[in-house]
Formats: sequence, structure tokens, C-alpha cells
Amino acid sequence: MPPHASPIANVSSSPYAPKYTDSLSRLTNWSIIESTLREGEQFANAFFDTAKKIEIAKALDDFGVEYIEITSPAASEQSRLDCIAIANLGLKAKILTHVRCHMDDARIACETGVDGLDVVIGTSSYLREFSHGKDMERIIKDATEVINYVKSKGLEVRFSSEDSFRSDLVDLLNLYKAVDQLGVNRVGIADTVGCANPRQVYDLVKTLRSVLKPTTDIECHFHNDTGCATANAYAALEAGATHIDTSVLGIGERNGITPIGNLIARMFTVDPDYVASKYQLHKLRDLENLIADAVEIQVPFNNCITGYCAFTHKAGIHAKAILNNPATYEILKPEVFGMTRYVSIGHRLTGWNAVKNRAEQLGLTLSDDDLKAITGKIKKLADIKNQSMEDVDGLLRNFHAYKVAGDHSAIKQLLVLPEEVPAVATEVTAA
Repeated sequence: MPPHASPIANVSSSPYAPKYTDSLSRLTNWSIIESTLREGEQFANAFFDTAKKIEIAKALDDFGVEYIEITSPAASEQSRLDCIAIANLGLKAKILTHVRCHMDDARIACETGVDGLDVVIGTSSYLREFSHGKDMERIIKDATEVINYVKSKGLEVRFSSEDSFRSDLVDLLNLYKAVDQLGVNRVGIADTVGCANPRQVYDLVKTLRSVLKPTTDIECHFHNDTGCATANAYAALEAGATHIDTSVLGIGERNGITPIGNLIARMFTVDPDYVASKYQLHKLRDLENLIADAVEIQVPFNNCITGYCAFTHKAGIHAKAILNNPATYEILKPEVFGMTRYVSIGHRLTGWNAVKNRAEQLGLTLSDDDLKAITGKIKKLADIKNQSMEDVDGLLRNFHAYKVAGDHSAIKQLLVLPEEVPAVATEVTAA
């Protein structure tokens, strides 16, 4: 286990792990194929020069991803040079590049020094008619040629259909069985337009698992157009998938793909020891900040784990419970990820227990009655405008100083409430 990770309950005792798992489930044995440098380059704001690509590749490697996927060297001359540069960094992660099912692309890619090729071709009627124009017989023929060539070079090879969930199931299975017989390392399923739901994903992966050799892995790539990318990734692992494609902050074509942070958060609840043993979880925030700065966006406020609201508690009853036992309202432990929780108290929903906790942090000795009176003042002021932590601290310190001095008149004046709002100092419940 990495030195930063604190002891965590074993999955067998986790109340959030499935009670009954599929015999083929890979919920506790899976790998990340990190595609920020491939799928992420398709994000609207993305432009990574060579230096930035190298910085990102090293950061992903430090985090612990098993694979890093980079843009096809056939895309441009600079993409080819960048591919060579990253392949020669000597990273722990395997370096893959993503290419069309075409011999020209394969030849270029195999000369860059990468560890493997991710080969893809569209199989839906939409893509066969309006993209490459090939029928299934021609697709299998081309796939056979490319796969045999890559294998002859001693490289890892994955073959994936594109737009899998809008493809004919019989066509898909025939194609996957054909490439499986050729000895690919992995086959891939891609929800290219984000149309799939978890049940569909589970059914397709399980069906595919039943027709492949046991040694053939299954990689899944889920777009987030309808908000299901993370849930679909989880369903795929439940059904026997072995590899999930991610990008940092989910950046990619249109709304992007499964965000690496979301996948980590979801899988941590299943087997925290497994996740913490593989990935440097305390580096997630820096990784996401690196990408956010590079593509000129903000980390979303509600981002799993690293969003600024992720471990912020506001409602009075929530705050009271959190202060007694964080597990009451937190499924994840912020300290495991190098994060801290924050109890917001300068607002109308605050409760006196949260204010008491802040007074104790400041080393101020105040009675419960004192704290309830101060809470009433905070809530009154917050009915006009939320109070900053500095405002609350000032109120607490002044009250304490007046109390120590025995200046009851100053305390009374300090607690004067705005006349236009009736005084209420009860805690507010929240769902």
C-alpha cells in the first residue's frame, strides 16, 4: 500500500460492495487505459504541445495508471514525433496509440516504439454507410491483416468496434470471434455516442464474455452524452470487462468519456484497499488541476472527490452528525485523497454544534447557551448576507473577550439582532 494511504476496511467488510456478485465480475481486478492524451485531445479547448504532453504523461504515470493511450501518429507529423517522445520516456505505464483499422496507420504506429496498438473501426450501419463504407466481410478482412501485422511486430493489440451499441449484435459477435481467434490481447466495446445504459452494457459485456476465450480481455469506452459513462463503466466491470478507458475530468469529444476521478470514487466504495494499493490517490487533485489549467476550464464544483463542494457540509443537522462521526454523511474519506472536509457555518442553515466546533478550534471556552446566542446572531446576519469565516471568527472572538472582561453590556450590544427578521436559532434539517 502506498505510504500516503491509511488503513482501510477490507472489501469483505464493506457495506457498499455487492452482496452477490456475478461469477465473471471484475470489480476487484481491473485496469485503467488513460486516454487524456488521445480522447482528451479531441476536447474542444485542448491543445497540448510536446512539453505539455510529456508533463501529462509523467503525471498519469505517477498516479499509477496501467496504460496511457496517445493520439495516432498518423494524425500528423507532430503527433508521430510526440508518440515517439512519450514511448521513449521509460514510464512504468504501457504506452498505446489509437489507430484506424488500416495498414498505413499500423505501419506508422509500429515504428514509434509504443507497447501496443488500439485498433478501431466503425461497425454500426451509420458508420458503415456514412463513414468508411465497408461491409462486415471487408471489415473482418482488414482487421485480420492489421492484427496479424501488429502481432508480427511483437506488440500488444486491442481490436474495437466503434458505435458498438448501435451495431447489429450478430455482426458484432461474428467480428469479435474472428479477431479473438487471431489472438488479440483485448477486444473493445465503444459507446461512441453515449446512448447506452447500464443494463444494456451489462448484457452486451456478459454476452461477449461468453463467446471469447477466457484469456481475452475486454476493454470498454463510454461517452457521457447522456450522463451514464461512470455507471456504464461500473456495469461493464460487473459483467466481466477488464479495462476501462478514462480521461482526466472526462475531457474528450463532445461531453467526453468516463472521468478518471469518477471511476476512482465509484470503485473505491467497492474495494478501497485494492484502489489505494494501485493508485496514488493523493495526487488526483494535482492531476486534475494540471489538465484544467491546460484546457482552460475549472474543476467542476461538484466533481467527485476534488470539487470544492465534495466534502463541504452546510445544513445544521448534517454538520452536527459529521462532527460526531464523518461516516454519517461521507461515503469517502477526504484524507485518503489528500483532501479536507469543511463545515460551513456562516449561513442561515447553520447549527450551534457547528459553531461550537469552530469555537473549540479557535481555543475559545464558551457555554452552550453562549454558543446558541451567537448562532442566533449568525443566522440573523446570514438572512441578509452569508457570513465569511472571518466574520464568524470575529463574532466568536469578540464575544469571548467581552465575557472574559465581564463586560455584559458589550455582549448584549454584540448580540443585537436586525429588527426586520424574527429571531430563530433552531437547527435546520436537510435531506
